[in-house]
Amino acid sequence: MKTALVTGATGAIGKSIARQLAEHGDFKVVLTARDEKKAQKVTEEIIRQTGNKNVRYVMVDLSLKSAIRDFVKSWKDPLHVLINNAAVTPRQRLESAEGIELQFATNVLAYLWLTNELLEFLKQGAPTRVVNVASYYAGNLDLNDLEFKKRRYDNNSAYRQSKQANRMLTVAQAEKLKSFNITVNSCHPGDVNSQLSNNLGFGGSTPPDKGAETPVWLATNPAQEGVTGKFFSHKREADCQFSQDKAAIEKLYEICESY
Repeated sequence: MKTALVTGATGAIGKSIARQLAEHGDFKVVLTARDEKKAQKVTEEIIRQTGNKNVRYVMVDLSLKSAIRDFVKSWKDPLHVLINNAAVTPRQRLESAEGIELQFATNVLAYLWLTNELLEFLKQGAPTRVVNVASYYAGNLDLNDLEFKKRRYDNNSAYRQSKQANRMLTVAQAEKLKSFNITVNSCHPGDVNSQLSNNLGFGGSTPPDKGAETPVWLATNPAQEGVTGKFFSHKREADCQFSQDKAAIEKLYEICESY
């Protein structure tokens, strides 16, 4: 049986991603969460709906590098699929307990930290797929002010920056991990009505199950074997203007690695 790890799995899209992976039947699915009551409820619901008893949750605050490291110390299995999906959109500028602006820590650095810390297990599971849930709603990246210390914080701008960063870092990670038979792709899941989108002032017309389709397709579709460093939307490769600037991508990767 393969093992898949889904972050932010109690949110609207994450829950649907985890359930659809569990429906495949050949996956053990591990959910990360911060709210234990919610995590327990979602896990029980997925087991009941899919009949797959190999679903469990782990508690980890992904905004903290120390918490990610502690979590990985307890990990034992080869990992075949990692779906980085967790994100936050606080309406005011907040910092993690490690002093990093919260959207940057959770939406950007956590994707990188988790992939890096789990690398040995990803190698063991090869061919392995890493899927970074990004968005077409992306832009505003400022390499000189990634934490909004100089700019006025606005959660839409911070979110758009984080999704641009996801798409750029996907290109860097894909290049660095391809020799280990690990692919890394990013995707737009659709405009799903969620707490995240509500915080940004949006509703959303895409049902969560539809939003989960592209991440799950990237994680499981045999035709995607070996495809890496790309951006997808609606189960199709899409143009990504942010993947062209190799110097900016390398600079962003270097900055993120310094945290």
